[in-house]
Amino acid sequence: MNTMMIMAQAGGQGGAGGGMNMNNLMIMLLLMAALMYFMIFRPQRRKEKERATMIAELRAGERIMFAGGVIGTVTEVREHTFLVEVANKVNIEIARGAVGRVLAKDEAPTLEERK
Repeated sequence: MNTMMIMAQAGGQGGAGGGMNMNNLMIMLLLMAALMYFMIFRPQRRKEKERATMIAELRAGERIMFAGGVIGTVTEVREHTFLVEVANKVNIEIARGAVGRVLAKDEAPTLEERK
């Protein structure tokens, strides 16, 4: 019987300590969620806003690089697409989402810059 009383007391103390550990666990989970938000989700949103602004400001005559690496010059801006000249008198129509980035007039991109 003496052993049963000791186990009951230990179980009672563990239960009280378990509640405290649960609070610590919740605080740690909230801190991890906040850390993920500030380190992953927030910068990604900012990047996406910058990209959307870049695409919205594209005008005819600007050089662009597609997400696939093809380089061309915008000849016409349409509502959902661009008409792009990729070679002399060769025009293709691309979706706005396919634009990877805008290039300077004399810029030659490298593979490292496409990230």
